[in-house]
Amino acid sequence: MIKNLFISFQEKKEENRGSVEFQVLSFTNKIRRLTSHLELHRKDFLSQRGLRKILGKRQRLLVYLSKKNRVRYKELINQLNIRELKTR
Repeated sequence: MIKNLFISFQEKKEENRGSVEFQVLSFTNKIRRLTSHLELHRKDFLSQRGLRKILGKRQRLLVYLSKKNRVRYKELINQLNIRELKTR
């Protein structure tokens, strides 16, 4: 499902790569790849650090999107099947 969603985002427009949704989608794919890697290699601390950095970037983008457009934020959260962040 995620791969099909990723392809549909790519096929829309080449200019769309800068959108918040596309960036969150690409970070989510990286996060899923890194978590599966870390399940096998538990002591790979550099990958753990990279994962934490990507998680922080995705969280900041999601907070930005939730402040700008709550409807787009809810749709993206449901499409990617990730938890909703608790905002202040």
